[in-house]
Amino acid sequence: MCMVIFAPLFAIFAFATCGGYSGGLRLSVDCVNKTESNLSIDIAFAYPFRLHQVTFEVPTCEGKERQKLTLIGDSSSSAEFFVTVAVFAFLYSLAATVVYIFFQNKYRENNRGPLIDFIVTVVFSFLWLVGSSAWAKGLSDVKVATDPKEVLLLMSACKQPSNKCMAVHSPVMSSLNTSVLSEIQSGKSLRKRKRVATLTGL
Repeated sequence: MCMVIFAPLFAIFAFATCGGYSGGLRLSVDCVNKTESNLSIDIAFAYPFRLHQVTFEVPTCEGKERQKLTLIGDSSSSAEFFVTVAVFAFLYSLAATVVYIFFQNKYRENNRGPLIDFIVTVVFSFLWLVGSSAWAKGLSDVKVATDPKEVLLLMSACKQPSNKCMAVHSPVMSSLNTSVLSEIQSGKSLRKRKRVATLTGL
């Protein structure tokens, strides 16, 4: 019964930490001509991580001309698939919990209930596996694309040794790391439920 309770909890953590994420980084470009410098360049991004749509302007250190840039990459498909699977897994686990607690007798009257439960759990276990792999890769791409060192390489001003470019602060990714771990734990709980359904009903 514990696995039935923990599965929706892990699913909540998974889609809440990913779907509700917003982060950012701050960079500094110190030109030789101090009037052209920008020591506080803020770049914000959020779920669903369409990074190629995140635009920002930076000084070129060549007069008042500014360079318009975008982050690189698009992890929206893996992030949205991950959140969708997590939401539906939560709803199914919640419904299954209600059935297990309040309709246990009807659930065991024939093999139809356990069979349906088994099939649905197998499907969700597979989707969790696919989702965890896709989002883990997507998260890795997000981390690379928002790494201040990588972003600084995009700036023409930072290619000139006379200009000083540096990261003021990096994005905090702890909640996104938690989303991946929660997804793995939820998948384990679903697989345990699958084994229980096999042993008790089939």
